[in-house]
Amino acid sequence: MPPIPGSGLAKGLAVTLRTMTKRSHTAQYPDVQPELPPRTRGVIGLFEENCTVCMLCARECPDWCIYIDSHKETVPAATPGGRERSRNVLDRFAIDFSLCMYCGICIEVCPFDALFWSPEFEYAETDILELTHERDKLRQWMWTVPAPPALDPAAEEPKELAAARKAVEKAEAAAQAAAAAAAAEAAGPAESAGPAEPAPPTDPPTAPETDA
Repeated sequence: MPPIPGSGLAKGLAVTLRTMTKRSHTAQYPDVQPELPPRTRGVIGLFEENCTVCMLCARECPDWCIYIDSHKETVPAATPGGRERSRNVLDRFAIDFSLCMYCGICIEVCPFDALFWSPEFEYAETDILELTHERDKLRQWMWTVPAPPALDPAAEEPKELAAARKAVEKAEAAAQAAAAAAAAEAAGPAESAGPAEPAPPTDPPTAPETDA
């Protein structure tokens, strides 16, 4: 059935009339802060302790707005005769938010959870150079990152937690078995000796015989 001429216009006017009868809601920003969704992409925070300078975030960034500098340090051997190791030390971690397109690829590819989304969005600057946030400022954004949502009670237990729980249960079972074996070993000699045998009864003393 072909559409009735003018039906689209009538539908559009109906939507307009419904909207006109509703009261408009004005957001009183900045006096009243908006309620943002928990996954709002406002700014990126850096948890520096988790960063291993693997450079994955900088290589995968499509805008090349992440700048990382580092150097290597030699770590002495932990045990005598061991081999020295080298590790990367972070010198600079900066994000240029004038180039960032908030795609979140850097956060997704980070294998050590060093980058997080923060819902903070009030960091406009009059100078574009101030939009390059160094690692100190990125660390400050980290404290505004919301807590992760609670897990679904019906969801499968994460593999990391399951492995840790099994390791703890195995260690507790081994400790209990060792304690039971030690208790059995301590009680073994006493049981093998058995109870002490009573002494044989002795005849009561008799009075000496005398001649009548």
